[in-house]
Amino acid sequence: MNVLSLPFSRGDRSTLGEWFRTIDKVLLMLVFALIGCGIIAVAAASPAAAQRLSGANFTYESMYFLKRQVLWVLAGLPLLIGVSMLPITLARRLAVLGCGVFGLMLVLVLFSGSGEGANGAMRWLALGGFKIQPSEFLKPMFIVMTAWLLSLRFEDPSLPVMQLSFAILSVFAGLLLLQPDLGQTVLMSAIWLMQAVLAGMPLMIVGIIVLVGVIGIGVAYLSLSHVAERIDKFVTGDGDTYQIDKALDCFRAGGLFGVGPGEGVVKFRLPEPQTDYIFSVIGEEFGIVACLFIAILYVAIVVRVFLTLLDEEDPFVMLAAAGLVAQFGLQATINMAVNLKLVPSKGMTLPFISHGGSSFLALCLGMGLLMALTRRNPFLKASPYAERWRGT
Repeated sequence: MNVLSLPFSRGDRSTLGEWFRTIDKVLLMLVFALIGCGIIAVAAASPAAAQRLSGANFTYESMYFLKRQVLWVLAGLPLLIGVSMLPITLARRLAVLGCGVFGLMLVLVLFSGSGEGANGAMRWLALGGFKIQPSEFLKPMFIVMTAWLLSLRFEDPSLPVMQLSFAILSVFAGLLLLQPDLGQTVLMSAIWLMQAVLAGMPLMIVGIIVLVGVIGIGVAYLSLSHVAERIDKFVTGDGDTYQIDKALDCFRAGGLFGVGPGEGVVKFRLPEPQTDYIFSVIGEEFGIVACLFIAILYVAIVVRVFLTLLDEEDPFVMLAAAGLVAQFGLQATINMAVNLKLVPSKGMTLPFISHGGSSFLALCLGMGLLMALTRRNPFLKASPYAERWRGT
């Protein structure tokens, strides 16, 4: 057999072979490591979640959530790899189409009567036997579409793409606030602002937008009771602090190296141990060392992507990849900070670690787009804006 014809060799000209040669293998391995850690973490949290959620009408088997997570992984990995194979043009088109589809779903959540409620919010759509959270899928699509719009400024600075992208953000933010979902609104707004700054937004306008954002959070505090309650509990420590108290108890019980897999006790009194507070479960059973390892994985992914972008010549790729990895890193930071009582409580999953179908599949979609954008292939990188971006 000719060595050059072996799978993944330099002579392999198949679609899979081309993908393997051009993909960022370090980034891929870091993501796989996170997914592996997530399976272990959900296995640790599954008995506690099953016991907490079992009731008179339905009893969850102890490994129910682990089995579901494995199914989501089996569904998500082909999605991640398939999207990462897309040329940049198709990735951009997918994002524009996705914004339309999932934006419409946000409307359906509010007005169709098919929205599924949880914890006082309407964020899910019931489709067949499944529930889908449109906002999770909208985030990566919106980031890539915004990058495309803002990159047009490098071709024609007179185009009002800054205003247009802000108008689209305002529509989506309004729909999210009606759910209500302040956390996702703030996250998407922060990523858009970062992209706008990279695209050349004047600092004076940035300051005005930040001021308006601060005023908006103040209005939310005064008008939304659940926002005021969370901020008050964080600042004063008064009221019901059961959730965060138990989260901190998990870290205290676990110490440096944890109590051992399956030996956690405090996790059974922890709310949402399989999603929002899975980082605390890791702290109890595997210790602070394991928590630091996971945090380092997130930092490594963010740093890896930004180092890759240092020599990027295409403004669309730079804006889209920077936005996607910033959203990924910021979401992880918020979740870990909530578990450690560094920021007010917010229902945001830990990327690739927390249990959840919509969250995991949306993360695979976003990471697939990121890997498609960072593939090192000059034929995939061709862009009409690259020459202007280089200043030639």
